[in-house]
Amino acid sequence: MAGENHTFVFDITTVLSSSAIAGFLAHRLRQPVLLGYLVAGLLIGPFGLGQINQIEEIKSLAEIGVAFLLFALGVEFSLAELKRVKEIAIKGSLLQIGFTIALVALFTTSLGWVQSSVEGIFMGAVLSLSSTAVVLKTLTERGEVSTIHGQIMLAILIAQDLALGLMLAVLPALNQPDNLLPALVAAIIKAVLFFVSAIAAGYWVIPRIMTTVAKTENSELFLLTVIALCLGIALITANLGLSIEMGAFVAGLTIAEIDYADQALAKMIPLRDTFASLFFASIGMLINPDTLWQNIGVIVGLVTLVMIGKASIVFPIIWKFGYSFKTAVISSLGLNQIGEFSFVLAVLGEKLGFISQDQYDLLIGTTAITLVLTPLGMKLSPDIANKLASVPLVANFLKQRQENKGISAPQTICDHIVVAGYGRVGKVLVKVLRDRNYKVLVIENSEAAVRGLRQDNIPYVFGDADSELVLEKAYLEKAKAIAIALPDPSSTRILLKLAQNMNPTIDIVARSHSDKEIDILTKLGAAEVVQPEFEAALEMGRQILATLGEIDLEVSLAIQAIRTDRYISVRDSFGKRVS
Repeated sequence: MAGENHTFVFDITTVLSSSAIAGFLAHRLRQPVLLGYLVAGLLIGPFGLGQINQIEEIKSLAEIGVAFLLFALGVEFSLAELKRVKEIAIKGSLLQIGFTIALVALFTTSLGWVQSSVEGIFMGAVLSLSSTAVVLKTLTERGEVSTIHGQIMLAILIAQDLALGLMLAVLPALNQPDNLLPALVAAIIKAVLFFVSAIAAGYWVIPRIMTTVAKTENSELFLLTVIALCLGIALITANLGLSIEMGAFVAGLTIAEIDYADQALAKMIPLRDTFASLFFASIGMLINPDTLWQNIGVIVGLVTLVMIGKASIVFPIIWKFGYSFKTAVISSLGLNQIGEFSFVLAVLGEKLGFISQDQYDLLIGTTAITLVLTPLGMKLSPDIANKLASVPLVANFLKQRQENKGISAPQTICDHIVVAGYGRVGKVLVKVLRDRNYKVLVIENSEAAVRGLRQDNIPYVFGDADSELVLEKAYLEKAKAIAIALPDPSSTRILLKLAQNMNPTIDIVARSHSDKEIDILTKLGAAEVVQPEFEAALEMGRQILATLGEIDLEVSLAIQAIRTDRYISVRDSFGKRVS
């Protein structure tokens, strides 16, 4: 028994140390660290160097990593932000799942890849799921969780996770048509009962528990309580036949609205990142290089078919819901992989006889490769969108659509302030400017936000602010200034360059997402660069000094000095990155 325990400890140590080394190398190569974790799993797994013996135990711990990932997302998730994408979250995800299942079933059945329509439906269900863990991790690393495309992707992914529980309940009944309707009804009842119970607990039970534990001022007890809530609720959903990730996400939502949410998240982040590395490494362990090499042609064909096919299904759905061309392209290229939880369905399908062992191996290999390619695809997606938009046929179509739909600004407008982005920051900025009777024109790529602009009679241009076509419609050459309040760092930089080229004399105020970006945006020509976290700290400092009786003029001069040197004197206090 002692030997077995030592073996398990050795395996965990091997996985974590290998992941750390591979993640470090990936970071030095300017690649997402999760790619390093996947490669580490491949190298030390049973199909690589064979260093890991307890794969099932590693996979069990990996499930905890997924639970922590979804729990953290639930804590950070803003229901107010979700309202911006609620239509695509509900209707869009249903269309995406439905079309994927239908098209895959038709395609595989007609080509003879499966023996029956039931097997085709099963394959469609497997391929309809995308990877919440990989996409979420990549969005987090790139600082794009709060972007409109990030919100769209996460909304659809969460809906897919909810659908997974339904699939697990319904798919076994496909071989028994008489049990299909009862299985579907039972799954829906379970989900409804769980959500009602979770909402009730979130209002009346969990806040009292967390308050009681917090009063002990014991950080260990607080952390243990948070972990118990996360894994406990996830376990309940698993026993109900629903997905673990759904339970963990809902657990995060129940904590998100209480006073101790930020403390809970801060405690969980180190555990989340540690166990997440185990998850990605465990995915790498499933990759069999021999199977990939022996079926390299088939695998490459399947990967290409899956990634292009899923993007082709997702793109028109997002486009149809009124989002911009670039948003639709980026989102579709972020959701075009096979999800890691498709493994769960694949195992079930093999047991039920829906797929053979050979098909299972091919599916595992295809899924693993799409997961590996996802971070690269998401990194390249903005450039791909820009290049597609520059194709003459596409450019003409977009120009016509822009003229027909996306403008509510008079041609005579001049000496106005352009505000790029109408999120939480942009809304406050527009209100401040309008209260001072400045003419404002907003550039926004969210249909829901545009509806609000219409209602408030605020001039706007619908589209991506980093698009030259959109900027032309904003009459930037006649504007006094532009305020860039975009949540996406890359779009901010592109917009700044375009604004400088179109109007070299325009004053530019830009929002920075990290301290490193302050210098970059300044060199690109921004007159002022605002870092929200630094500004919050400075204002808190002002308020504290005021309560201590400090002279207001002296405090203002000290704060202005910090702003003038672009926060250099305080940057080290915030670390290398603030997002």
